[in-house]
Amino acid sequence: MGKGFFNVPVAVNEPVKSYAPGTPEREAVLATYKTMFNSKVDIPLYINGEHVSTGKTRSMSPPHDHQHILGTYHLAEQKHIDTAISTALEARKSWSQIPWEQRAGIFLKAAELVAGPYRAKINAATMIAQSKTIHQAEIDAACEFVDFLRFNVQFMSDIYMEQPESTNDAWNRIEYRPLEGFTYAVTPFNFTAIAGNLPACMALMGNVVVWKPSDSQIYSAKVIMDVFEEAGVPAGVINVVFGDPVIITNTVLASSDFSGLHFTGSTFIFKELWKQIGNNIHNYKTYPRIVGETGGKDFIIAHNSANPKQVATAISRGAFEFQGQKCSAASRAYIPESIWNDVKNFVIEDVKSFKMGSPEDMSNFITAVIHEGSFDKLVKYIDQAKADNDVDVLIGGGCDKSKGYFIEPTVLVTSNPKYTTMCTELFGPVITIYVYNDDDYAETLKLVDETSEYALTGAIISKDRYAITQATKALQNSAGNFYINDKPTGAVVGQQPFGGARASGTNDKAGSAQNLLRWVSPRMIKETFVTPEDYRYPFLGE
Repeated sequence: MGKGFFNVPVAVNEPVKSYAPGTPEREAVLATYKTMFNSKVDIPLYINGEHVSTGKTRSMSPPHDHQHILGTYHLAEQKHIDTAISTALEARKSWSQIPWEQRAGIFLKAAELVAGPYRAKINAATMIAQSKTIHQAEIDAACEFVDFLRFNVQFMSDIYMEQPESTNDAWNRIEYRPLEGFTYAVTPFNFTAIAGNLPACMALMGNVVVWKPSDSQIYSAKVIMDVFEEAGVPAGVINVVFGDPVIITNTVLASSDFSGLHFTGSTFIFKELWKQIGNNIHNYKTYPRIVGETGGKDFIIAHNSANPKQVATAISRGAFEFQGQKCSAASRAYIPESIWNDVKNFVIEDVKSFKMGSPEDMSNFITAVIHEGSFDKLVKYIDQAKADNDVDVLIGGGCDKSKGYFIEPTVLVTSNPKYTTMCTELFGPVITIYVYNDDDYAETLKLVDETSEYALTGAIISKDRYAITQATKALQNSAGNFYINDKPTGAVVGQQPFGGARASGTNDKAGSAQNLLRWVSPRMIKETFVTPEDYRYPFLGE
């Protein structure tokens, strides 16, 4: 056992590389992209430190070139899920007892592996599998993942140092135990960093994990597991299963040893999981922790004092980076009439300048949406907008899935502030704009608050501090992450802890100590120095 009070390295955010023409990082990632794109991989399950091939496989293709086969991944059967659970519980006997600084060392090493030798590989995998531009891959798969790993270690240390007051009579201390049983991580396609962080942060706190990545992110999830293996995560601590989500989830949630769900994904699925956990509540040995970050219908509201060019840039970046496939992406905007003409012209100019295609061509700002189901859903809403009388397509609206799932960045303008696309999460490169009368600012703030079931991110753009104050107060419950004079995306670990409430999740703030506190069960220990030997208190005296 370690002896001493240990200070962990001070966490710092990983610098974002530019990938400008001629830079070494650009050459490295393009070479890695080409090699990986032209190779075939076979991705097994990862259970108890072993690579498990099941014989049942499914192929993987890039969204921007869906006829190209990258390789296959193996599908779990019931027995594999059972084994993942049983071996995790066996691994817990040792992992939960290992000194915390030993766990910290593993994940700090993982951070430096991602920042260094794995950087080009994890970025290229994310570009290929999720059709991210190099900039979006860099800020996600490399930098944010590194930040999660580094800052989580610092947050863990901070948590452990938070102790109660003691006296001369007794020493009071709190032990932050891992949860009893095993935890379940369900991760999305859109952020490689989230896919890595959800199982890693629980494991860091001494828990064991069964992890089910999104089917659309398995290619880059394999790189994450390679990093964890090389960093020294012991066998059975993080087990990875792919396949039928119903079979996997039913098996996990049926176990009496299930103790926590860490989820990022759709609101509907999260609610269904919560309901399923509730139905099984009498079966569990402990009340499971449930943490979820789900959907968003994120907003930008501009005041008439705003700089139109700044508003347009917030729309162009906030709505269209990574094809709008961020839970924080701007998908509705409220613009005052007095500046609308200028904002409109700047947005049209921006969108016309976008290039669209494969992320391998680094001049492209827009690539493909994740899969055919997403493509078809977006086309349905765009076609409906073209037919409806209370909305116009300002720019965009085209689509083509012959080679990849490409949707043109689309700006809709509606006269109906409750139009479908002002309320419904689309998860694609579509933003709907409502133009309001300048005198109706207060009423429009109320409209912003009441239009959506979600409350994830939002932004106010204004030069008027009174208007900013008014919006900050009126929209207090409308967004868990609220931005003043910026787009509503781009939260940085350690700077802007991320999460929302209402239908957007439990707001447990990934990238903060608040999230890690959900994965421990404190034990209060009181040690009395001089133990009483007489039951009588002074008040009993004659």
